[in-house]
Amino acid sequence: MTEYLFQLPKRTSGTLQSRIQEMMVSAIMNHHIQPGSPVPSGRKLAYQLKVSRNTVVLAYQNLIDEGFIESRERSGFYVCKNVLDGYVVTDEKDSVSNKNADLQSKHDWSNRFCVTPSDFQYIKKPENWQQYPYPFLYGQYDKAIFPIPDWRECCRDASSISAIYDWAGDHVDQDNPALIDQIHNKLLPRRGIFSNSDEILVTLGAQHAIFLAAQLLINKDKTVGIENPGYVDARNTFLTLTDKLKGIEIDSEGMVVDSKLDDCDCVYVTPSHQYPTTVTLSESRRRALLDKANEKNFVIIEDDYEAELNYQGRPIPALKSQDTEGRIIYIGSISKTLAPGIRMGFMVAPKAFIDEARVLRRLMLRHPPSNNQFIIARFLQRGYHDSLTRKLSTILQQRSIEMQKQLDIYMPGAAQFSHYGGSSIWVKGPDGLDSKELAEELLKEGVLIEPSGVLFYPEIEKCQYFRLGFSSLIEDKIEAGIKIIVDKIKEILARELN
Repeated sequence: MTEYLFQLPKRTSGTLQSRIQEMMVSAIMNHHIQPGSPVPSGRKLAYQLKVSRNTVVLAYQNLIDEGFIESRERSGFYVCKNVLDGYVVTDEKDSVSNKNADLQSKHDWSNRFCVTPSDFQYIKKPENWQQYPYPFLYGQYDKAIFPIPDWRECCRDASSISAIYDWAGDHVDQDNPALIDQIHNKLLPRRGIFSNSDEILVTLGAQHAIFLAAQLLINKDKTVGIENPGYVDARNTFLTLTDKLKGIEIDSEGMVVDSKLDDCDCVYVTPSHQYPTTVTLSESRRRALLDKANEKNFVIIEDDYEAELNYQGRPIPALKSQDTEGRIIYIGSISKTLAPGIRMGFMVAPKAFIDEARVLRRLMLRHPPSNNQFIIARFLQRGYHDSLTRKLSTILQQRSIEMQKQLDIYMPGAAQFSHYGGSSIWVKGPDGLDSKELAEELLKEGVLIEPSGVLFYPEIEKCQYFRLGFSSLIEDKIEAGIKIIVDKIKEILARELN
């Protein structure tokens, strides 16, 4: 028998039993152990991995149940002979993958694409951002705040036999009724929105909702009004369908409502916390925008992405709450309070629009995973989301106060603070500053900021603005991080003068 030196996967998640199972499956499927070959005995593998023999035996039993290995009486464990049936096995000299690679390299795909999203501009951040000591990034969550026990409880409920029977079937294009009920009766009334259940559709985050709305409303002949600066991924979504985008200026009252909107077919707006400046659309501007929409007959897409993060005063009603003609498509996100990786959002619009969006969603993915909808419904029903929102708002308010304090000390007058909450601050750097250069140099100091030239349309190459997020940065690190940023700005400007 060949002597194998096994090592467990280098990760801490999962039980020892599951990690052993994963290790053996990987060795078998990657041809390191051939079909029909013996595998180490439970005692030998346990000694090698320094785990209990029972743990290995249980892992082996699962591998037997799944058809990877078999037990032979008085002989031991062996890899099943037919374990690789259905997989293409070739030698390295004449592999199918190599042939396919050669074929792909000879074909010019660039002439096939009707649109090339990779040409668009995007916000970029390091994948290992959590390893940096000062991550002033927007839209990331703090692991210390996530309610792990509450979430695991709801996940366990979703794993019960009755729950599995409930969500495992094909729901075609329907959503979890309990989740729709929670959105309808709990989340929307807080925003002043009173809709019918058939006017709500669950989506894979707010971005998915924006994509659905764009697909239904926009083509190459349509003109879309977007905030400038604004949400770059929404802009890129619209650019896949039309190049007739019109940037609408932002001032201290939010989107400027003027004649630029007159020939728009659709207008995208973030009225509660403007992305990225965080200003709130004033009441007079809200009335003016709705009047303009009615007069010029355009549709409004309202992205209320930070609806739950109001901690500076009374909640601001959604623009949708003032919609008397049914021309606003409201988009909300549950991921912003839970965690971005959960990818759960919703849209609210007249039934005629939701009916079409439901069919379009079915063509894309049928419906968001039913087990996830089940879990989030339970999370909302049991008040865990309410508790998390209160806790998150308190923590973000404390961090916001500290951010304002330090910016007032080190960069007086440079920052624009939100009056109603949020999780980021918009900063105007000194004249002549290139925030992209600043970000690149701060990276070496362990500080992550978001240069904001990409948020303008068209993009500003040398932009003095940058954004500082604080959702994932603990309060104790804010002052030190701000000091590093200010020192680096001074260093760059002094270098340019010389």
